[in-house]
Amino acid sequence: MAQARALFQLGIDLDENPSASKTEEQNITAQTPAGEDERKDFFIERDGERFAGTHLIVDLWGAEGINDLAYVEETLRECVDAAEATLLHIHLHHFTPNDGISGVAVLAESHISIHSWPEIGYAALDIFMCGAAKPELAVEVLRERFTPSHVAVEEHRRGRGL
Repeated sequence: MAQARALFQLGIDLDENPSASKTEEQNITAQTPAGEDERKDFFIERDGERFAGTHLIVDLWGAEGINDLAYVEETLRECVDAAEATLLHIHLHHFTPNDGISGVAVLAESHISIHSWPEIGYAALDIFMCGAAKPELAVEVLRERFTPSHVAVEEHRRGRGL
């Protein structure tokens, strides 16, 4: 139901979009819960500021498992769940000969992307989410799963001043 609600909030009504794939859970037409703000822009208001979303730039050094495609996919899925976001699609590509991985988890709330250089233990991630998602919780999953020796996180509030 969460995915159906997120898609509905983005203007995608599964009952009116025959090309959208439906799961059993999505067959219920999503509706905005009673009392929820009727605004359709899903901008965030925090600390007296209004903005489109939180964009975290995450650098991991000394990271483990960043060359394992299945492990990276599983980690991205855990990041999405932890952030209370809605996964739409994951696409990952495994490079040779260095075993690096590039890819993206496309979310109703935006995306998480990863680019890894396992030969030096480095991974660069972007976590951009709008609405009620909690991108900072995805960073904790990255710490736990990839066990980096050093993590740097920069926050940028996208669409400030709107």
